[in-house]
Amino acid sequence: MNIEIFDKAAEYLPDSCFDTPPDVAVVLGSGWGEALEMDDMVVRIPYADIPGMGASTVKGHQGEFILYRRGDKRIAAWCGRRHWYEGAGWEPAVMPVELSRRMGCQKALLTNAAGGINPALRPGDFVIIRDHVNLSGGNPLIGPHREEWGARFPDMSEVYCRHLAELLHAGANRLGIRAMDGVYAFATGPCYETPAEIRAYKALGIDAVGMSTVPEAMFANACGMKIAGLSLISNLAAGISPRPLDHKEVMEAGAAAKPLMASLIGDFLERL
Repeated sequence: MNIEIFDKAAEYLPDSCFDTPPDVAVVLGSGWGEALEMDDMVVRIPYADIPGMGASTVKGHQGEFILYRRGDKRIAAWCGRRHWYEGAGWEPAVMPVELSRRMGCQKALLTNAAGGINPALRPGDFVIIRDHVNLSGGNPLIGPHREEWGARFPDMSEVYCRHLAELLHAGANRLGIRAMDGVYAFATGPCYETPAEIRAYKALGIDAVGMSTVPEAMFANACGMKIAGLSLISNLAAGISPRPLDHKEVMEAGAAAKPLMASLIGDFLERL
């Protein structure tokens, strides 16, 4: 990765981003854009204005950074994400994590919309990610390295923090929301998977598949951040779904689940 891109982006952010470390960074994936209540805003910046970040090119991703206060907590909210398949490189994909780290943030909640593979899942369910499989063949840590990014060869034995996952589970139980532990797979996209690929993923023990989250998780884990991952099952995967896959379905599932998303994240932030 080009380290200078991160330096320029950090230089662009106002000083108020760095005077107090955020308690947590939240990356909002497809359909998650309105899942946060943001009353006391400190900073609001469109992605298009941040050097090296660029505007989101995908429907359902607002494309703005909002630093806000919620009670006694300070939240770095990344509303929408850049994906590897957009063709702009790894830097925009992991920019939210790197800039949050530079602000002093030590925890991150990564959200996404995913296709369900496990037969126990149905659209509208949530998966609390306990582990992942990187199907992309790529890695954002390839290239020049900085010591503050942790070890050159980071351990991946426990990428997702058990304590943060327990907070999500406890919240889901209190709120009566269907949520299960699961393994999430990262495929590059932008094509959806074939039925044969989904059968192979199922044989590997994969519960849900999507086109994001893992790059940020790998980078954040290397940097020593505590990570939670949360997927909304927006559709059944290819060969399981009775109809062709369509991004419109993803957006509709997000809209329908918005109250549950907001409740679950709100509970998580309150008890963090």
